[in-house]
Amino acid sequence: MKILITGGSGFIGSSLVRHLINNTNYEVLNIDKLSYSGNNKSLKSIASSPRYTFKKLDICNYQALKKYFKLFKPDLVMHLAAESHVDRSILKSDDFIQSNIIGTYTLLEISRDYWSGLPKLQKKNFRFHHISTDEVYGELKNKYELFSEKTSYKPNSPYSASKASSDHLVRAWGRTYGFPFVITNCSNNYGPYQFPEKLIPNTILSALNGKKIPIYGKGNQIRDWLYVDDHISALVLVALNGRIGETYNIGGNNEMENIKVVRLICNLLEEIHPPQKKTFKKYKNLIEFVKDRPGHDLRYAIDARKIYKDLGWKPKESFETGIRKTINWYLNNKNWWKPIIKE
Repeated sequence: MKILITGGSGFIGSSLVRHLINNTNYEVLNIDKLSYSGNNKSLKSIASSPRYTFKKLDICNYQALKKYFKLFKPDLVMHLAAESHVDRSILKSDDFIQSNIIGTYTLLEISRDYWSGLPKLQKKNFRFHHISTDEVYGELKNKYELFSEKTSYKPNSPYSASKASSDHLVRAWGRTYGFPFVITNCSNNYGPYQFPEKLIPNTILSALNGKKIPIYGKGNQIRDWLYVDDHISALVLVALNGRIGETYNIGGNNEMENIKVVRLICNLLEEIHPPQKKTFKKYKNLIEFVKDRPGHDLRYAIDARKIYKDLGWKPKESFETGIRKTINWYLNNKNWWKPIIKE
């Protein structure tokens, strides 16, 4: 099987590429424009594999993208390329409109044209997997509510609105053209190789460097945390065995307030790597509450019963086991993150 992956040099994308090269016999073409968060150092361990190819390319580039579809001849497209940081979308939304909406449209049109010209059996087996987020559903007001695949969309940031738009485009191409797709909406990912602007790596690296650990508002925002390797196992399962035209929510079953996440990281760091600087005694002393960002959703929570019932998937990692692995990875891989935080 040949799999074309967009955004394969990002956090989740690189985890997917490494998994496929290390655990399957599939051929992988990674298309990534290498924006600020794309990093091919995350793929160093598999870069020399004869089954792996990388092309630096913006998915908005229609002619170049079409060329590589023709050359590679994918059996499956897994679309992860996206701008994904809410704070950046508030400051500069045009990048999100271009990548997440125009980029998805361009990819859909090229994929549809390619699929339409395939021989009968290949056409029947081809599929397009669109990887999205739980943020498209908006905010949960009731503490007992969960996002299901039938939850109405109500995005509240430029980022989530652009991802909701891309989800709608994929469904429309399925309905209008009979284009074979599956969609997954995941909760907050964490794990190795995550860009330092996100809450968990930012907390770990700020603590290790003796810097303030910023927490928005009161830190009472609740997220469902999903270890990236668990997410990857779900993505591969859906891509290969999910029902065409269906959406699957992927969650970690680990709801937690942001402040509790940060305090847990600080406590685990005390145990694993006690403070090296004399300017502070406890990592938790570095916590600093800052002004909340505009339109900050209070709670997300995933109902993942459908993927369990249909495909038998459940996450393997608890938050504590996953966060221990994550902390240890950042402690042991300074050569990956130090150049990034110096930029």
